[in-house]
Amino acid sequence: MGLLDEFKLEGKVAVVTGSGQGIGRGIAWGLAEAGCNVAVNARRQEDLQETAKGIEERGRDAFIFAADIRDRSDELADLTVDTFGKVDIWVNNVGGSNEKKTRKLIDTPDEVFRDQIELNLTTAFQGAKASAKRMGEGGSIINISSGAGMRGSPFTGPYAAAKAGMLNMTETLAIELAPKIRVNAVSPGPVVTEMFAEVLGADGAEEEIAASIPLGFLGAPKDIASAVVFLSSPAARWVTGRNLLVAGGRTHRSYQYQSKLEE
Repeated sequence: MGLLDEFKLEGKVAVVTGSGQGIGRGIAWGLAEAGCNVAVNARRQEDLQETAKGIEERGRDAFIFAADIRDRSDELADLTVDTFGKVDIWVNNVGGSNEKKTRKLIDTPDEVFRDQIELNLTTAFQGAKASAKRMGEGGSIINISSGAGMRGSPFTGPYAAAKAGMLNMTETLAIELAPKIRVNAVSPGPVVTEMFAEVLGADGAEEEIAASIPLGFLGAPKDIASAVVFLSSPAARWVTGRNLLVAGGRTHRSYQYQSKLEE
């Protein structure tokens, strides 16, 4: 087998939560292009149909699970096995925020903090448990974290705390599940998605953020998909417990656009 063959995922079965739009959709399409049949999950059926269409256009089969994934990872895992016969790759991508308002951490209501932990961390914990029970030798779990989880993150504290917890959980799972299953994380920097545009608005914010990135431009979902495909593949067979920051060289938070986040 040549080196490039090590990046292929022919015959594998992947699950991608939160794959109705944006980064999750890009990951699902990337895994399909690499050879996977893919089970996709999000709350909106119409979004998932678009994701599934892209999977099928890439010559692979898709299974749609339209539901809030909280407390339903076991159900998704069982349905995936029933449909495709196995689970090889599980990507915990669901997350974000149900709130569009930003605030200081000490001004955050308890229920908002709990909701962020549940959506961004507990779902990954549940997904890891559900997939690990059903994976064979060589399985791969990938947690989509965030650069916000690697440092202090003013005005997005609950989200950042959840993502920091995800990074610690990734290392713990990697140790506990080795050598059978590899567990890694990918932390995207600023990636242009529907949610990104909704939170920051237009008004030149994208240009300001791009100026803080050494490579000079914002990321796209395919940039994250490429990292996930690598970490899922035999090419990464000696990589576990690691977090791959995909952010154009940006290693610290730029405060040039902080006023945008506060609005």
